[in-house]
Amino acid sequence: MELKNLAFLSGQSEETGAVGAIAYSHPGERFHGSLIQDFELLVLIICESDEVASKVGHYKYGDLRYQIMYASRHELRGSVITGDNDNMMQCLIEGEIIWEVDGAISALRDELSTFSKELREQKLLHEFASFLRMYVESKRYIQEGHVVDAYYNVLEALGNWARIVLIEQGIYPDHAVWTHVQSLDRALWKLYQELTVSSETLEQRVELVLLACEFSVMSKMSECSGLLLRVLGSRKEPWSMDELVHHPQLRFVAKDLPLILRKLVFRSLVKESPGWPSLIGGEGREIRYWIEN
Repeated sequence: MELKNLAFLSGQSEETGAVGAIAYSHPGERFHGSLIQDFELLVLIICESDEVASKVGHYKYGDLRYQIMYASRHELRGSVITGDNDNMMQCLIEGEIIWEVDGAISALRDELSTFSKELREQKLLHEFASFLRMYVESKRYIQEGHVVDAYYNVLEALGNWARIVLIEQGIYPDHAVWTHVQSLDRALWKLYQELTVSSETLEQRVELVLLACEFSVMSKMSECSGLLLRVLGSRKEPWSMDELVHHPQLRFVAKDLPLILRKLVFRSLVKESPGWPSLIGGEGREIRYWIEN
């Protein structure tokens, strides 16, 4: 079926004030489970407004069964950085553009294919933030004796580490991450095997990987946090936590910013200035952050 001949999709798009639509065809002989839930077609409609975020519809047109997902430009851009919506990313990367208003979809695809410096920096910071969270959680669990929970978190941390390796090689980590890492970083691949198939006890395996994380990935802290450090150095006045959380270039790591900043301060990569009067009153002084230029 020629997707561009599906005029009814354009009609549904225009009703939402969309700026473009992408269709991902699902051959009947294959089944992708959660991707399209046995629908023959997945359609991603991109809108200007955030009000349509995560809206989903199931439809039928003649014998064609299809699912429509709605996303704002902001949400789509966020998913490219965080990779937290497999359906959306699959459609964006592999689908066919039905129509677009101003070339925004094509531009985003071009940015993905070339893996631009800006996107690479944002993706690197996000993966490092996720790694740091999983690493800290795993250490906490192992100290409390929750070995299985520690194993799950350190396995997730290894996945973040693997994506960091790919990003450093200029590869956008969309899927088959470990297949790529197997040939790019034999040491990391061996560590992954040590964690998953070693004859050591589960606790010993987790502790081994945590030690490797401490010495290998933590050494990348300055490089991975380059975007955050540049924001901190973009003005003379120290930054409050609230300002950083709401900075447009840092919103996608907002929930992990406190953890990243404290680690950067601990490693003396960021300075803190606890001399500002608290906006909420009382005797406390607000801590603000800055770097030496």
